[in-house]
Formats: sequence, structure tokens, C-alpha cells
Amino acid sequence: MAIQPIDLQTLFTQMDKVAKQKSAEKEGLVLQQSLQGAVNLKKTEEKVRSVNETKDPEDGAERIKDKNAKKQGQEETSEKKDEKKDSIDEKNVDVIKDPDLGKHIDVSG
Repeated sequence: MAIQPIDLQTLFTQMDKVAKQKSAEKEGLVLQQSLQGAVNLKKTEEKVRSVNETKDPEDGAERIKDKNAKKQGQEETSEKKDEKKDSIDEKNVDVIKDPDLGKHIDVSG
């Protein structure tokens, strides 16, 4: 389908309106991006200036441990180990252990 001269006349008269519309769309995108950047900047400034509440420490790396608590924990673990040994000894009453097993190595070949 070919373009008729009358079609060209109507297109040329509408060209200035199309150009204005396209430039307004481009400016709108730029304006929208700059507004979004300003909002993000304002949010970050608020975060920097505000005081945040601290969370309760959990068992992670942020928890600080005392020396006394550490000693108490070691005592508890040693007590637990003793209890485990006692319970293992009670369970394995029929097992005979050789005291020399695993202490001497024959390297003569």
C-alpha cells in the first residue's frame, strides 16, 4: 500500500505534536529516575541518623562470653564426660580391654 500525498500532508502537520509527546516521555523517565534517587537518598540518610534498637544476642558470633562462664562450662562438660564414661562402663561390663593394645608398634618388620 503506497502513501498518498494527502497522507503526507496530514503526517507533516502532526509531526510537531509527535515530537513534543516523545520528548515529554523521555523527560518523564529522567524525572522519575531522579525522584526515585532522591527518595532512596532520603531513606539512607534517615537510617544513618536514626538510633536502632539492639536485638537480643543469640548463640551466634555476636554473643560475648565471660571467662567465669567459660570455666563453668568446662566444669560442666568435664562432669558430663565423666557421666558418659560411667554410663559406657556400665553398658560394656562384659567387654575386656587390653591395656597394651595400641601402645606398642612393631617396626622390625
